[in-house]
Amino acid sequence: MATFRTRPHALLATTTALLLLLPLTSAHGDHSHLSPDLAISADPLDAILWIHILLQCLAWGILFPTGMVLGLVRNRWHVPVQTLASCVAIVGYFLGHAHKGRQFAKNAHSGFATWLMLMLIGQVVLGVYLRLHIEKGFLARVRKGLVKAHGVLGGLIPVAAWVQMLLGGIAVQGFCRGDHLGQCLAHFIMGSAFIGYGIVLTILLLCGQAWLAGTGRSQEFYDSLVIALWGCVNTFTEHRWGGAWVGNDLQHTTMGIIWWAAGLVGIWLSRDRAGRPKRNLIPSIVILLTGWGMSAHPQSLDLSTHVHGIFGYTLMAAGLTRLIEISFILRDKVAPERPDDIDQEINSFQYLPPFLLYASGFLFMGATEEQMQMLSDAGVTHVSYILILYSISFLLFLFVLMLLHLYSAHTGIGSGGKGKPAVKLDDEERLPRVNGHNHTMRIPNASDRQAQDAQEFELEGLMSEDEDERGTRRKDGNGSAR
Repeated sequence: MATFRTRPHALLATTTALLLLLPLTSAHGDHSHLSPDLAISADPLDAILWIHILLQCLAWGILFPTGMVLGLVRNRWHVPVQTLASCVAIVGYFLGHAHKGRQFAKNAHSGFATWLMLMLIGQVVLGVYLRLHIEKGFLARVRKGLVKAHGVLGGLIPVAAWVQMLLGGIAVQGFCRGDHLGQCLAHFIMGSAFIGYGIVLTILLLCGQAWLAGTGRSQEFYDSLVIALWGCVNTFTEHRWGGAWVGNDLQHTTMGIIWWAAGLVGIWLSRDRAGRPKRNLIPSIVILLTGWGMSAHPQSLDLSTHVHGIFGYTLMAAGLTRLIEISFILRDKVAPERPDDIDQEINSFQYLPPFLLYASGFLFMGATEEQMQMLSDAGVTHVSYILILYSISFLLFLFVLMLLHLYSAHTGIGSGGKGKPAVKLDDEERLPRVNGHNHTMRIPNASDRQAQDAQEFELEGLMSEDEDERGTRRKDGNGSAR
């Protein structure tokens, strides 16, 4: 069967198609005939725009992250999946210029599309070069650097795609303009940070334990470092210094102060007095206090009050469950006892803190002023809306788990280090087919092991009595011979 390596013209055709998009990227979003005071027209979304949205979500939200994981494990499906994703993205891009119906003013979504397509073009060009294995002259000397650039760019594209999809959702409703921009940015940036933190915790839980142990630091060191840096940013950006204190400026600023203050304590406690890595509860306490503080923000709508309240409780639960995990589940263990078989080490409770962070992020991103006003006008209850956001959180959590399972299945992480599933200590375990027949092996359970120990003890007693009797007979025999 012909492959992309034996047929490089297929890759070159894809690259050429992407390069043809370069002069067109600046035109994205240039289909507005609105007055300057309007963000969107009153027209509904037409079928072409819906197809554009669905295709771009498929390409950037599912196919590209899957292809990235396949590239990390050097799977042969990496190139086909990334090529398919690129083709779907190209089709969706052109559909974004062909729709009728609702029109849009100049927005961040259209501007960021240029940079996203440039990133895609650069990634495809690098992929084609690396796939053709050109190792002569100057290209051979810079190959290692280009391999690293290809990997870094591949990791940045899903993050940039996340930003672009959020900007698309904002643009389609005409939100986050004028006086609403500040609180809108705060909600989407902080909500994305919570989701990103949940993804990092999921990765470290399932695939990152060996790496973390190799750094010689506890996880709380990195958590506290990020918390301290983020707190510094919040302290000096939540209020326009020199002006009057308005709205929730004081509450947001004091929250930034407690972040960097607690973050410094967490960094200090991340090592004991002998310099060894040590767990601590500071990040958990910061998350808990942040949830409590944000749940107490005064809101103008009852719907917004309910959504912010559930968001605060969810975030507080994330901090509390993280605290319980470290103190009572892990008992301050820095690294697992069997990192090559992490599935045997993971407690089911440990999946709860990451998921609650996913849910907290979506709840916070979905609680902007304009969203709350629109849903309140439509008569949507807070129960229905919160359940929808929790459902989206479950779906993202599932997708991340599937990607990590795909990675682990090809690298052997968490399954004995050999890419094979770890043996489960159930009562019965079915073995692979041998000579075309299924064979079942009985694995001893607790009662079996107790019976075996008793039997060994009895055999040991019989063997010792038998040895004593033989020794007595030898002495009697030697005595008669004399």
